[in-house]
Amino acid sequence: MTIRLALQTAGPLLLPGDAGYDEHRRPLNPALDPRPAAVVRAAHTEDVRRAVLAARHHELPFAVQATGHGTHVAHDGALLLRTDAMSAVLIDPDRRVARVGPGTRWGDVLAAAAPFGLAPLSGSSPDVGVVGYTLGGGLGWLARAHGLAADSVLRARVVTADGTVRIADADRNPDLFWALRGGGGSFGVVTELEFRLYPITRVYAGAVTFGRERAAETLLHYRDWIERVPDALSTALLLTRDGSLVVKAMYAGDPDRGRALLEPLLAAAGPVVHDGLRVVDYPRAAMGGTFARTFDQVRVLDDDLVAALAAEPDATVEIRHWGGRIARDSGAAAHRDAPLSVVLDTVPTPGTAAALRRAGLGSSFLNFLPDPARTATAFTARNWAALRRIKAAHDPDNVFAAGLAVPPHAADLVCAAGR
Repeated sequence: MTIRLALQTAGPLLLPGDAGYDEHRRPLNPALDPRPAAVVRAAHTEDVRRAVLAARHHELPFAVQATGHGTHVAHDGALLLRTDAMSAVLIDPDRRVARVGPGTRWGDVLAAAAPFGLAPLSGSSPDVGVVGYTLGGGLGWLARAHGLAADSVLRARVVTADGTVRIADADRNPDLFWALRGGGGSFGVVTELEFRLYPITRVYAGAVTFGRERAAETLLHYRDWIERVPDALSTALLLTRDGSLVVKAMYAGDPDRGRALLEPLLAAAGPVVHDGLRVVDYPRAAMGGTFARTFDQVRVLDDDLVAALAAEPDATVEIRHWGGRIARDSGAAAHRDAPLSVVLDTVPTPGTAAALRRAGLGSSFLNFLPDPARTATAFTARNWAALRRIKAAHDPDNVFAAGLAVPPHAADLVCAAGR
């Protein structure tokens, strides 16, 4: 195949039939069985640059994958760039900054930062890739206290659609820098990311399990209780398929204070089946997440929605509190005014779907969005328009069109062609 001759990389190039092709073509989602035309396992930035140019030369669709957590479409016939071999972490404890490669997972950063008493704004699992998570916004358990992961990005090295390696920060390519912090992977391939760390070592965190008998009453109490809690406390309520009600919480402060804040909610939920709240090193505080088959941001847990969620027969439901620093920051990512999100691991019943439509904001969040057709709902109208203009400036041919992609703004393409 001619692509083998046109693409000379330090990392291996795998074609159908080659050893390793089947292993590296697959994403995390077992429902997808992609058949890319070629898989490139990049070893460094020059490999990434050559892969982008090769895809353009051979007129192949282009897709990027590190851990595969964010892959929602089978990239058949594409040139698939794997960045998992580009894993590196450098901690600057004086500046409280981490610098990572595109294949780095959160577990790598947690392990490297902890000896310095520092922590990143990581997600619910240490196995998730840092760059994809951050480009999609990054909603972690410290977000109410310190914001989305995207808002803590300081600098990115990125290969753009023309094969140029650019630095994006507040002074260099500021439009690209803004778009990368929450706009997803539509603007280039990030080969290095630098972001802030925070002086956090231990947290009061975990889950308390109850029976589900008082689910509706607990949700109604939660609706009022979240109005009074400080930003340092993040919580979610989980209604599980096995008939449990679970309160998940993380408090970045004095554990006695954290327990006192949680007590009214725990009392409302009823007798405790298992209490897993404890003081723990932050790297061990990951509490997992719910697979988002359905994701909605809601303005309020009204009575109809509470009743519908409590009665969902065959679903795991997670209601999560947003607000805090998330709402006070400004950036490309997310609808910042959403106080709550609702996640279901399946398609809701008609009654729940109707209740979500009435209480919902019609918005989503890129990290939790499984449907590429709804990508625009992850952004405000103003930010979506700005992202499309930036896309037209940096990727007018829509090379980075795979998955949850931002399309270029047509009017800006016409203007660019006329210059």
